[in-house]
Amino acid sequence: MAPTNPQVAKAAGVPRPGEIFDPVARALDVIGDRWTLVLVRQLIVGAKGFTELRQRTGIAPRVLSSRLRQLTADGFVEQVENGQRSVYAATERGRSLEPIISSLAQWWIHHGIQELAIDVDRFTDTSPQSILEALPFLLREERAQGENVVFEIRLQGQGGGVWSVSIHDGRCDVARGFAERADVRYTADASAWCGVALGLLDAREVVRQGLMTKDGGSQALDHYFHRVSTLGAGGSGRGQLSRPDRRKPS
Repeated sequence: MAPTNPQVAKAAGVPRPGEIFDPVARALDVIGDRWTLVLVRQLIVGAKGFTELRQRTGIAPRVLSSRLRQLTADGFVEQVENGQRSVYAATERGRSLEPIISSLAQWWIHHGIQELAIDVDRFTDTSPQSILEALPFLLREERAQGENVVFEIRLQGQGGGVWSVSIHDGRCDVARGFAERADVRYTADASAWCGVALGLLDAREVVRQGLMTKDGGSQALDHYFHRVSTLGAGGSGRGQLSRPDRRKPS
């Protein structure tokens, strides 16, 4: 059995973990807290207030306050003035974590969902905004190469709004608001659109029920993005969403 007493371990030539030059371990000393990358990711997208961060992450108020204080002290987050209120924003150091955040998200999309048998039905109450902001992580880069198309997503009902999704030569950008020039426009019930985007509902059936319409070119949004229900082994792919008529496609 390996020695457990620190003094015994030292005498046996076993260094303390913090004394080992391991870039992965040392990086995790700084950013390995459960909520660090989640919060920085939210603030990279745009500055947000305390309440909005709670709504986006579900973090308990006391934990969120503690993490924001620590992130500010570590130089990843700063408070900035936005009109008459103070909000949190990612610093240059915080933005330097973006490649790590992107790689983690893409690993979960490409490996984590299937290999860990994630039940994707658990996401049926997610907000449209969270799905839209995750689209860059869901992009099928092989299909997006050389493409140049702009989608406008108009969602009605709880969590609704308008977003533009642009795909340009292997890159996806999402912005809140109307597209300056949209090639394709979707108008849909917000929760039904979430089901289609996640692959939990069939788009043709949702259109047939009058919950979504598509105008413009022939390009289809789902052609360019992974749909998590088709990747996950644990989900039934038939999650019930909070839709106006509460019906579920057959």
